[in-house]
Amino acid sequence: MSGVQRAIVLAAGLGTRLKWLTRDRPKALMQVAGEPAIVHVIRRLAGYGIRDIAVNLHHHADALQQALGNGSRWGVSLYFSREESLLDSGGGVRTALQVLPGSGPVLVHNGDIISDIELGRLTDILPLGGCALPMVRNPAEHPEGDFALHGGLVSATGKPRHTFSGVSLWQEEMLLPLAAGQAYSLVHPMRVLMRQRRCAGYLHTGHWFDIGRPRSLIQANRYCSNPEAYDG
Repeated sequence: MSGVQRAIVLAAGLGTRLKWLTRDRPKALMQVAGEPAIVHVIRRLAGYGIRDIAVNLHHHADALQQALGNGSRWGVSLYFSREESLLDSGGGVRTALQVLPGSGPVLVHNGDIISDIELGRLTDILPLGGCALPMVRNPAEHPEGDFALHGGLVSATGKPRHTFSGVSLWQEEMLLPLAAGQAYSLVHPMRVLMRQRRCAGYLHTGHWFDIGRPRSLIQANRYCSNPEAYDG
């Protein structure tokens, strides 16, 4: 990703939809084709040239940090942001930003999303003073979608509606004014930028799996085991 070398991976969630599967481990360590889901995410980010990654932790934080180490095996440096209480996506991102070195745009990636989203495309559409996010087709469990796309911009209103992918690229100055250490959704600043026509987006039509859902976890295992042969 040209000019983007920093990312935040959100991995603090409780994984309640996976029930007994996450009783003794964080959702990010769920196995997908023989490796933890978050390792697939980190390797993919590294493949796009990202070198510094902050990971937020809460549920089984020690297990996750010990499993990942310093990130050197994937050619990245990992930094950890521990949350005593869950800060949701917005608070998690802003608080993790405090441990992430450097400056410039920041990619935010949910730790439970496996996909072939073209991350490099986000740099091409990122507005000045804004954010960019790929949308995906609505999964069966979320038929109403989240946002609409109009002329390359994401809108909170209108149709057809698509689902937020859990991946976004931000100009750092849009994140810095947010409150650290407080719980709120990243959707709140997104909606502000949507109203200001500074939230760009596109519809990703390739593979995308939210492994927080059992059915998608099974599909992600099949896809990652043999991407060329995966038929959906």
